[in-house]
Amino acid sequence: MLTTITEGILCCLTGKAASLVLPLESSEPSDGFEFVEVKPGRVLRVRHIIPERPVVTEDQVAGKGNTDGTDDDVEGSLEEDNESNTGSSVHCKRKITVYRNGQLVIENLGDVLHSEILQCQDGDLEPCSTVEVELADYKEMPSSPDPNSAPPPVPSPLGEHKPAPPPRRRRRKPKRTVQIDSKRVISSCKGTHSDVALFFVHGVGGSLDIWGSQLDFFSRLGYEVIAPDLAGHGASTAPHIAAAYTFYALAEDLRAIFKRYARKRNILIGHSYGVSFCTFLAHEYPDLVHKVVMINGGGPTALEPSLCSIFQLPSCVLHCLTPCLAWSFLKAGFARQGAKEKQLLKQGNAFNVSPFVLRAMMSGQYWPEGDEVYHAELTVPILLVHGMCDKFVPMDEDQRMAEILLFAFLKVIEEGSHMVMMECPDTVNTLLHEFFLWEPDMSRKDSSKTDTALTDSLHTLKINKPVDK
Repeated sequence: MLTTITEGILCCLTGKAASLVLPLESSEPSDGFEFVEVKPGRVLRVRHIIPERPVVTEDQVAGKGNTDGTDDDVEGSLEEDNESNTGSSVHCKRKITVYRNGQLVIENLGDVLHSEILQCQDGDLEPCSTVEVELADYKEMPSSPDPNSAPPPVPSPLGEHKPAPPPRRRRRKPKRTVQIDSKRVISSCKGTHSDVALFFVHGVGGSLDIWGSQLDFFSRLGYEVIAPDLAGHGASTAPHIAAAYTFYALAEDLRAIFKRYARKRNILIGHSYGVSFCTFLAHEYPDLVHKVVMINGGGPTALEPSLCSIFQLPSCVLHCLTPCLAWSFLKAGFARQGAKEKQLLKQGNAFNVSPFVLRAMMSGQYWPEGDEVYHAELTVPILLVHGMCDKFVPMDEDQRMAEILLFAFLKVIEEGSHMVMMECPDTVNTLLHEFFLWEPDMSRKDSSKTDTALTDSLHTLKINKPVDK
């Protein structure tokens, strides 16, 4: 503690930030660690594990039955490869209208995968529906009388009161309209499919080490996994310039990583701030991103840094407060604060970044394009995972996200908190694996009849401003 305060005072006197994170030599070079230079002088550490798969040669395919049963294995692998190219075709058709009075209306005109909130079902298709979203930051102003509105009732001379006619709904003027009309093939993604890759993206203060349980689990199942350290985190370089940690700078880093390792079908898994980068990639590459997992991401409002945050303090002050910040993160990020959680925090190399990087990351969370319409335009199936005890991201934000997204399933883990993938690795791994293997059931599509009353149903949702992640 005394050393931390001393270094903080020296930081204030010299004007330089102490304890910058520098690239480290990997202690396990044979375990899939690579260093990728995304820009000159900007190097990210990436853990890339490629599973060992049997190579099928033409002679094996053309060969006739062997007594050891190898032909059966080859035929099985070929069948799995053929299965990877087929899937259920879902018609994604939406009309998103933004009105001048601050309302957002989403009309689902095509297929919509339905799931109960908190209880993910088998992914049945529901009839067309309309979702009306009322923005919280819109301030209602007194409007002029509607000339088309019905006149007030005139009292009868005989003292009889006639019932007033129903009020006519005011015709609103749209400010912006977005049309989505496309077809998406959703198939099961197995570890034996060579065209599938999993990308894991951590949030502020984390590192790729927080995904240790997930990387080991899915690599053993045969999946190709990729997990980078964001700039200034883990063993990646830490440029001493605040512009290096804006959302757009980090998004371009991840774009370079994605383009380098992407396969035909890619699944993005993000945590906290990392969810925003997964959303960005899914929006930029809709044909390459097959599914998305959002863990305690919140939203769906645009990112905006808080002006009254403790992270706006000078870096030297944050350096003095590092022990307090670490304890606060442990208390808010985990449901329990025992020896096990402290060890997980240490093993995951979480919240082990310099005060300068932490301050720049929190101040750089500015992404005005990532608003409600941006999220509503996504047509990729999305699994939302939320820890019930999360003190950073309230559950109602993930519930609102589930309402806006086209294909969304929300699962809540009661014993988990913000770092749920470290607290409950077995539960999270099982949820993710079931989602990877999930394929929509289209057999009920033809047999289900659309109820006209359901098409007119409205669900009102109030959106709050985002929290810093």
